[in-house]
Amino acid sequence: MRWSGFLAIAGCAGVVSGASLLLCHGNAVRAADKSVPVAASGWDREAAARSMDEREVWWQDWDHDKRDHGTRCVSCHTQAPYALARPVLRRDLGEQGLKPAETAMLADVEKRVNAWKDMLPFYSDEVYGQGKEIESRNAESVLNAIILSSYDRPLGHMREVTRTAFDHAWELQSKTGPDAGSWVWQNFAYTPWESKESQYHWAALMAVAVANAPDDYRSDPRIAANLSALQKYLASHYAAQPLLNKVVALWAEVSYSGVVTADEKKTLLNDLNTRQHPDGGWSTTDLGSWERRDKTPLETRSDGYATGVIVLVLEQNGAGERRGSRGTANPEVQRGLSWLVANQDKETGAWPAWSLNKNRDPKSPAGLFMSDAATGYAVLALEAKNR
Repeated sequence: MRWSGFLAIAGCAGVVSGASLLLCHGNAVRAADKSVPVAASGWDREAAARSMDEREVWWQDWDHDKRDHGTRCVSCHTQAPYALARPVLRRDLGEQGLKPAETAMLADVEKRVNAWKDMLPFYSDEVYGQGKEIESRNAESVLNAIILSSYDRPLGHMREVTRTAFDHAWELQSKTGPDAGSWVWQNFAYTPWESKESQYHWAALMAVAVANAPDDYRSDPRIAANLSALQKYLASHYAAQPLLNKVVALWAEVSYSGVVTADEKKTLLNDLNTRQHPDGGWSTTDLGSWERRDKTPLETRSDGYATGVIVLVLEQNGAGERRGSRGTANPEVQRGLSWLVANQDKETGAWPAWSLNKNRDPKSPAGLFMSDAATGYAVLALEAKNR
């Protein structure tokens, strides 16, 4: 089932503010199906939600992410996966409305969207080098749209602030040149989200967000040219991408035929099958030609990020529903799901993953960034299994 399907909750129209968003989510939960017991799924939803909330609280308190007008930098590794996955847990946990960490994050994003022209870019050219203002402005516009649309999706209605966030992103979309259709992305040479390959990665995720946005946003004639340019960019630049980006492109292909050709898809699926570890998981190290900045060896064990995103995308493409030669469910997907169930940290509720950039202490705040992303995508993959 597509992402838009398993995220659908009882509709709630006319939401125009953060406060009413909170109330509306509460009403949606009360109208939802009975929650799924933790024991029945084999993994601990409550622990996963708690872990994600705690990390969001930490991010909001971190001095390094503070920006102008009392706002904070929005993060690719912590807040974006949090925004994608946290609403999904609400239904099965039977939660009554947003958690304080979510309310604070959304208020911060909405403040920057509503006062867009008054907000400074997250990174200035003067401090960080020529071009960083454009990079950070572009990246923020896409992240804002992805985050807000993820929270509107369960409501079945796009709020005005979300539509405004999309408008900001379309205004900054590259209109000419070899990368027309994409966005100039934040590049600090931190793989995989703030580096040269990140431009394609987030363009693909933007396409997914548009496809799953409520109110049939993808059919809005005002964005037809923008969306066409985005699809052309994804299709024409696919061949040059690392395997990780090709996986995300396959996610976009669910909604946009032609982003990945039939032959490209067949090759990609074969590549993913050969890279699946004997334990059923995948390693992010195997999804690109990465090299750590400190020249230390990359971690090669299976991790929650690679396994989560691959299993999720395979599920979106129907791989989880294909039948094997003996009538069993697709074995690669099932083994991946089994790995995710078995490798949730019983103490923290999170999933393991390791930096591609430095040999970080995995328990340090920065060392947990990849685990933040892993937890978000692991949750999405496991929840998709039950929809």
